[in-house]
Amino acid sequence: MPALAPSAFVEATDKVILFDGVCKLCHGWSRFIIHFDKAKQFKLATVQSAAGAAIMDHYQLQPSANAKDTFDTMYYIQGGRVYEKSSAFLQIMATMPYPWRLTSIFKVIPTRFRDGVYDFIASNRYKIFGKYPQCVMPTPDHEQRFLSFEKD
Repeated sequence: MPALAPSAFVEATDKVILFDGVCKLCHGWSRFIIHFDKAKQFKLATVQSAAGAAIMDHYQLQPSANAKDTFDTMYYIQGGRVYEKSSAFLQIMATMPYPWRLTSIFKVIPTRFRDGVYDFIASNRYKIFGKYPQCVMPTPDHEQRFLSFEKD
């Protein structure tokens, strides 16, 4: 996907991770990012949030009306470029500190195969890891890492 202009919620220099806020695996992923991203370079948003839905609309990723029900991939936005599935995961990991960035070596595996594994995990994540009944709110010390969007 070619790079797009930044939205009102995402600046050109932002590194934004969109994830499923009711998925326990995805919630654990967001906590991993917050814990190991000491430089605080990543901003997070759940697709169920107003900010997440607005970003998805801007980048035409998925109809935000269906985001709660059909979200099946994580998105990573950097420099106006959108990455999804295994490419999103590996781009994020390549930006993380050592030793986590070493996982980006898996970029040598063809995307079709990487995404096959990603899709298998994504389609079974609720069965394996569970699901929250509603989007989990960030703890007070993590709130500044999440994008927020206040409707006027």
